[in-house]
Amino acid sequence: MAHDDTPPDPAAFRMPDPAVVSRTMADVAERGQRIVADFLRRQSGDTPGRPEGPDPAHIGAAFMEMTARLMANPARLMQAQLGFWQDYLTLWQNTARRMWGEEVPPVIAEDSKDRRFKDEAWRENEVFDFIRQSYLLSARYFTNVAHAADDLDPKTAQKVDFYTRQFVDAMSPSNFLMTNPEVLRKTAESGGENLLRGLQNLLSDLERGKGKLRIRMTDESKFRIGENIAVTPGKVVYQNDLMQLVQYTPTTEKVLKRPLLIIPPWINKFYILDLRPKNSFVRWAVAQGHTVFVVSWVNPDERLAQKSFEDYMLEGPYAALDAIEKATGEKGVNVIGYCLGGTLLASTLAHMAVKRDTRIRSATFFTTMVDFKEAGELSVFIDEEQLKSLEERMQKRGYLEGREMATTFNMLRANDLIWSFVVQNYLLGQEPFPFDLLYWNDDSTRMPAAMHSFYLRRMYQQNDLVKPGAITLAGVPLDLGKIRTPAYILATREDHIAPWTSAYRATQIYQGPVRFVLAASGHIAGVVNPPDSGKYSHWTGEEMPPRPEDWFGNATEMAGSWWPDWQRWITAQDKAQVPARQPGDGALPVLEDGPGSYVKVMATD
Repeated sequence: MAHDDTPPDPAAFRMPDPAVVSRTMADVAERGQRIVADFLRRQSGDTPGRPEGPDPAHIGAAFMEMTARLMANPARLMQAQLGFWQDYLTLWQNTARRMWGEEVPPVIAEDSKDRRFKDEAWRENEVFDFIRQSYLLSARYFTNVAHAADDLDPKTAQKVDFYTRQFVDAMSPSNFLMTNPEVLRKTAESGGENLLRGLQNLLSDLERGKGKLRIRMTDESKFRIGENIAVTPGKVVYQNDLMQLVQYTPTTEKVLKRPLLIIPPWINKFYILDLRPKNSFVRWAVAQGHTVFVVSWVNPDERLAQKSFEDYMLEGPYAALDAIEKATGEKGVNVIGYCLGGTLLASTLAHMAVKRDTRIRSATFFTTMVDFKEAGELSVFIDEEQLKSLEERMQKRGYLEGREMATTFNMLRANDLIWSFVVQNYLLGQEPFPFDLLYWNDDSTRMPAAMHSFYLRRMYQQNDLVKPGAITLAGVPLDLGKIRTPAYILATREDHIAPWTSAYRATQIYQGPVRFVLAASGHIAGVVNPPDSGKYSHWTGEEMPPRPEDWFGNATEMAGSWWPDWQRWITAQDKAQVPARQPGDGALPVLEDGPGSYVKVMATD
């Protein structure tokens, strides 16, 4: 439906109710005073979470180096400036022609996936069209200049590119009241009530963050873990300090002889694979005849500060395999590792190869990196200065606060996960829509200090996992090249956390039979894609050339979800079936109903 593209008529502006304004401002004053007092208290020297120095990410040094490189080649900078001003002059001329009634083509257009300018007034109204295109020209200019510096260190160049885009995204005219036509129209129609509601929303988010802005992305009151999210029936049959093991109730008379163990990442909670019945991988796997076990990691606090990556291996996969054998009598198990859970799975397989432990009969990796040479944009946050700063904060608390990790991930998709909510919640004054995926995204978890420091330094910074013998866990030097377990490697094409080209590197490391599948979409949507949804294609290919681009060039695109492809692969490993197993029937008694108590522990700032 088309919107009126004319600016709001001041005469049509409805004045807000004075009583509403008075109540709102009184509430603002009272809540604001409380928030500021709480914030100042938290910044005192006795508070572990006090802020760091003015530039903890050392952004300034990166941009100073870029500037020095640009000044060494002024001709290239001048060329970029001339191109920008030529385009800007053309935009001025085209806008003037449009105002005289002419049809003119745009000088620049946004990406088709860019939702910031979806309102039709951005194109139909000459003023807003000019604002939109001038912003896009400026954004392109800043990006081009950032890329024009010669001989920058790759890490510095990546940091400059990332933070340039953060700046460009923040300065979008869609983020400001006076340059967003949708917000102006809403303000005129409601008499400014949207801005009053937005102010209340802002205060609520500051209260949630105890003085730091914690944007509410969804209506959290609509979700209860175990009631309308993470509801696939199951029981907790084992637990230790680091995890609970959930065994799910079968829905078929017979099940595959080999149980299925899922190792999720402990950066997030496991129920991303069990959000709702319609998109639950766990429920679907149970329906395919798997006896499904899922590791539900603890949300650690300072008491677990010294838990190491080695502890996660011993008390995670190893403990789970022992428990599954007691519960089912089976030694042979199919195992899935998701993201960091997949990195742990690969480490465990390398450890088991030396120990000649063959209990893991097949290994599936969801969006997993084991070679961190090109680890994507998360590498921006991994350098010596930032790691030291992070370790200092973790040592004071014993863990990395989940909110800090969540903010980092949100920055990788700032327009979708930060600025869109600024516009919706604060400028339009809307209440967040209840969305299961965003509820999960906001349900952050902490990281034990010892484990997280090891993971960031030894894998992201030093890339030691792919160096034979560089990492030793439980007395065993790891060599991924000794892994001969059949492997199914799933990557996603638009992954901003584990780039698919990096995930592909594992095909050249493992020595057993490997199947590589590339799903459309990103780190979450590409994985959580049930067949009934009819969304997103996937690519398959039988040959595994050294270069991922060569694999993709010969791959075949298949419609819909990759889940059925995985099911065919996993059953081809072993089709044997046995009568369905109920939780508690084996040697392990039921401890509590699923999804268990560990997953319900919230991480609060």
